[in-house]
Amino acid sequence: MMYVIVDRIRLICKENNTSIPKLEKEIGLGKGCIYKWKDVSPSVDNLLKVAQYFKVSINYFLENK
Repeated sequence: MMYVIVDRIRLICKENNTSIPKLEKEIGLGKGCIYKWKDVSPSVDNLLKVAQYFKVSINYFLENK
């Protein structure tokens, strides 16, 4: 499941001409934080920051499509 989240973030970053490191910096996450979500679940607060940045629902990252 966590790979799905990181893959979705990677995709939405690409669609918005940004990168994961740039996203992390802009929303106040530590360097490499999002990539760590491949191994550990993100906090709801941090996932919400990503969702708000891209103006999508948290469900965008959690749905299994």
